[in-house]
Amino acid sequence: MNKNLALLSLVAALGLTACDQSTPQTTNDSPTSNQDKVYKVGLDNTYPPFEFTQNGKLVGIDVDLITAIAKDQGFKIDIEQMDFSGIIPAMQAGMLDIGMGGMSITDKRKETVDFSDPYFAAGVSLVVADTNQDITSLSDLSDKKVVVKNGTVGASFADKNTKEYGYSIIQVSDSASMFQEVTNGTADALMEDYPVISYAIATGGLKLKTVGERLTGDDYGISVLKGKNDELLQMINDGLANLKESGEYETIMNTYLD
Repeated sequence: MNKNLALLSLVAALGLTACDQSTPQTTNDSPTSNQDKVYKVGLDNTYPPFEFTQNGKLVGIDVDLITAIAKDQGFKIDIEQMDFSGIIPAMQAGMLDIGMGGMSITDKRKETVDFSDPYFAAGVSLVVADTNQDITSLSDLSDKKVVVKNGTVGASFADKNTKEYGYSIIQVSDSASMFQEVTNGTADALMEDYPVISYAIATGGLKLKTVGERLTGDDYGISVLKGKNDELLQMINDGLANLKESGEYETIMNTYLD
């Protein structure tokens, strides 16, 4: 009996020792780091200078900005190019984690998404052909045709004010088509965010011009699905703050707006 008890005691001791030796292996299995996470980002690719294709590569302010934020915060991104009006619906369907595309922070959009801190002060401008001397403000749009891009703040503004100013609306799905509508005379004017149209006129040789004061005073933000991704939103805000502090944010802006 005594020998058996001694043998059992030895086996038990060896078992405890084995358990003790295995414990560090368990604690070394740390939670998944940010570097292992890949977030899908939805962008429109026809919105220069914020996103556009150049020499077969997607470039622009939004592309560089979210890439720099991801690097700063230690996570990875996978950019999905799509029509701007489909970005928020894609987020709702679980196909995207982050929405950008020069997305203005509006109360309507806040019903669906949470926005980061603002990263760009924008605003909608009224745009006409460079030879047009008749339209200088909204009050000149009676019985005129105004073209807008689906899903944009410009489109929303146009829709809300059509009765007051008496114009009709033409809707298109991309910026190039919108510019062409005014250039070829199918539409009398368009409504577009001022940095986008200013860049397009300056670099694209468009025969267009902005008139009057800006129609709205919007800020752009980076969006995540409302109430579903607070941790990611915090990383985006932290990364944005770090880029502004380091000067990298200014470098990105100057690359496209200098």
